[in-house]
Parts: sequence; structure tokens; C-alpha cells
Amino acid sequence: MTTLLVLIVVVLLAVALWQLTKIFDLTQVGKNVNNTQVANDNDNKINGYLMFTFLIFIYITTIWCLIKYGHFPLIGDSASAHGPEIDRLMVITLVLIFIVQTITQALLHYFAFKYRGRQGQQALYFADSNKLEFIWSIIPAIVLAVLILYGLYAWTNIMFVSEKDDKDAIVIELYAQQFKWEARYSGADDVLGKANVRYIEGVNNLGVDLSDPNAQDDFTATELHLCKGRRVIFKLRSQDVLHSAYMPHFRAQMNCVPGMVTNFSFIPTMTTAEMREKPEMVEKVAKINDIRAKKSQELIAKGQQGLDPYTFDYLLLCNKICGASHYNMQMKIVVDTPQEYAAWLKENAPKTIVQAVKNAATEAKDAEAKETQSKDSTSAKSSDSNMVAKADTK
Repeated sequence: MTTLLVLIVVVLLAVALWQLTKIFDLTQVGKNVNNTQVANDNDNKINGYLMFTFLIFIYITTIWCLIKYGHFPLIGDSASAHGPEIDRLMVITLVLIFIVQTITQALLHYFAFKYRGRQGQQALYFADSNKLEFIWSIIPAIVLAVLILYGLYAWTNIMFVSEKDDKDAIVIELYAQQFKWEARYSGADDVLGKANVRYIEGVNNLGVDLSDPNAQDDFTATELHLCKGRRVIFKLRSQDVLHSAYMPHFRAQMNCVPGMVTNFSFIPTMTTAEMREKPEMVEKVAKINDIRAKKSQELIAKGQQGLDPYTFDYLLLCNKICGASHYNMQMKIVVDTPQEYAAWLKENAPKTIVQAVKNAATEAKDAEAKETQSKDSTSAKSSDSNMVAKADTK
């Protein structure tokens, strides 16, 4: 509703300005007005000053946005070993863009004013300048080459996993489907069993090959638990469309592509409890809860249920628009201490996929047996009733 009102106000202001220009034109009737449609020195001077005015507007808007929205980026809240490197690369890129934008915009508007049209002045024209071409080609090329090489270096450090790290890592599969995530842990052998969509049936909704020896200890979870200080290797799959596993606080993102397995790895460096205690996070949570409290008052006044207080949690999100409920496709991530993770693993490891399939088969057989028994009982009662009816007739 607010957006509609803003649009209406903007349209009405535009109409009002248009009407004012018409009134101004009417006031000029009978006066000596230049109708040649050719800009004179005064017109060019006004346009030059307007360019400077727009330049000031750009700078004021940029500074205002930095002050108003500068706290929204997650820089400084990294919770993975490679996160600071990503943040550093992001800061360098933003600083370079800001410097280049500031200089080029200033030069653009300054030259538009300095070399504005004047009566009797002719513009200097030359076809090319090798020196200028070299300058404005080599400088961006060098800057971009440095940024790209730095980015490749950071990406290689993130994606390269040594044999020792691979051996000691926790292997987890993230399975994406519209519109939810499910995690499959590799169990004690740290090796995920084979899986294929052709094997999806009943409770085996990840399509795990139950005949694979490595799949016997695999188990699933709807809440992703990670261990602080221990590398995690993610195997990413998708059941239906293109998804993207996005974990912002870990500076991690990788596409989940139907028909193939993609990989990503990182080391968590901060537990959920530690992140909640950071002063910056405490401040953010307090601001969010102030907004939620005001919203709750409005809802309660309307007779609706208020909002619960917000508590920070790491989240796994989908960063591809994958359908109508894309916004709701998320999973809670919990980073535990080694002791907490061991306790959680001990509690959940026995709940294997193989055991879940066996339990489902047993329950199905029991249900079928009960149904058969019920039918037999109903048939026997019906037969007894017929016999009693015949005896009464005799």
C-alpha cells in the first residue's frame, strides 16, 4: 500500500511540473523569446551548472547510503577459515570501484562544464591518440589482471583440499529439492554411499543405494550440524531444478545441479554460541527485535498473534530463484564444539537410512496384516450373523 501511495505522489508531482512548464510558456506569449531551438551561451552555462548539481547529488547519495546501509554487509562476521580472505578481496574491490567511480564522475561532469558550447568557439577534433588509448587501456587491464589473479589465488586456496585434510574431514551431502534441504552424513566410515534418483522410494527420498556397503551407516538430518575447527566436505545434489547452496556467514556458495555432484569445503571457526555473543551480532539482534516488537504491537492490536523474539542462527539458503517458495527454502546450521558434535553424532548415528527403510517395511507389513485380520474378522462376523438369521427362520 505504501509503495502504491509513493507511486501516486510521484506521478502527481510529474503532472504538476508539466503543468507549471505550460503556465510558464503562456507567460512568455508576446515577449521576445528565442525560438530558434539552438542552444545559446546561457543555455550551455545552465546545463553545465546542472551537471555539477547532479554530481553533488551523486556524491551526497553515495555518502548517505554508506552511512545508512553500511552496516548491512556481513564483512567482519565471517565464521570460516577462508572467510577473511573473501572479505579482504571484497573490500579491495569495493574500494577500487569507489575510487574509480568518484574520479571518473568528477572528470565527466567537470569536462561537460569546462568545454561547454560557446558562441564562435570550435571544438578540436582529432581521429585518435595512441598515448591516450594506451593509458586508458593499460591501467584497467593491469588492475583487472591483479584482481583476477588475486581472486584465483583465493579460490584455489579454498577449493584445494590436501590428502590429510580429505582424510580427516567430515563428509556431508546436501540434497536440494523444491523447497527444502536435507543433509546426509557419511557415518563412521566417512564415505557416503552411492545414490541415484532412480532409487527414490518411500522413506528413501534421497535415492541411496541400500546395497552399497558404504551406505549402511549413512543417516539424514533436517538440521545441519558442523564441528568447529574440523574441515567439512560438502557433496551437493539436486533432485529437480537448479539450486544454489548459500551459507553467507561461512562465505560459501555452490550450485546444486540436477544429474551431477558438485563440491565445496570449509572449516568452521566459530560456534553458534560464540557468534551470538559477538558485540556486533548482539547489536543486530537487538535492532531486529525492536522492529519485531513494534510489528507485534500492530498485530496484537488487530487481534492477531505477535511475533516471537529473534535469535541468531546460521542458515543454509537457496540463492537461485527455484520456484514459488524459493524464499522459504532454508535449513538451520548449528556449529558445535567438538564435544557437542560428538554427543549429537552419538545420538543420531544409529538412525541410519537402512534402518529407517527396514522400519518402514516392517510397519507396512504390520499394517497389511492388521488390515487382513480386520477383513477376516468382519467376514467371520458376517458369516455368523447369516447362520443366526437362518436358525431363527427355521
